[in-house]
Amino acid sequence: MSDMWNGEKVRLRGVEPDDWVGFRDLAQNTLDVRNAGVVDPPRSAESFRSWTAERAGRPPGGDAFRLVVETLADHAFAGAVTVGETDRRAGRFRTGIEIVRDHRHKGYAAEATELVLTYMFAEQRYNKCEVEVYAFNDASLSLYRRLGFVEEGRLRQHEFFAGNYHDVVLLGMTAAEHWATHQQPSVR
Repeated sequence: MSDMWNGEKVRLRGVEPDDWVGFRDLAQNTLDVRNAGVVDPPRSAESFRSWTAERAGRPPGGDAFRLVVETLADHAFAGAVTVGETDRRAGRFRTGIEIVRDHRHKGYAAEATELVLTYMFAEQRYNKCEVEVYAFNDASLSLYRRLGFVEEGRLRQHEFFAGNYHDVVLLGMTAAEHWATHQQPSVR
């Protein structure tokens, strides 16, 4: 691997000001937004432009970040992957992924998540990745389980939206579990 940010289908890159359209597209479908978090009122194009421009101006690094998932074939905005809620002392971090509807079921989410895991485990010395997924989000649960995440618990009736309380499934993967199925980066 010559560039740890490139897979076979996608590359991860920093947010650029022109990505505002892609982030707007991610927020267009209420069901998609609900699978990832809380439904907010509609935002203006200017709101997306200024939000994206601010993120594009942030310096790289830090414990929490968002990267764009871009297709290698046509350099299209396919989604975004985030890292946050890091705990360096305990060696834990959380990640999440959003893929635009037109780019789903092509392996982009899996590959982007694997690139982030490799970076966080091999370069940032973290030992464990955690994800929280709503119990009704079968696609995300299936993705993380295919990647080797293990269900560690369930927070019952933990979040309220769409008129009901919903369970949250906690999944985790250790660095050792990741390296059992992935090649560690080479120094040569």
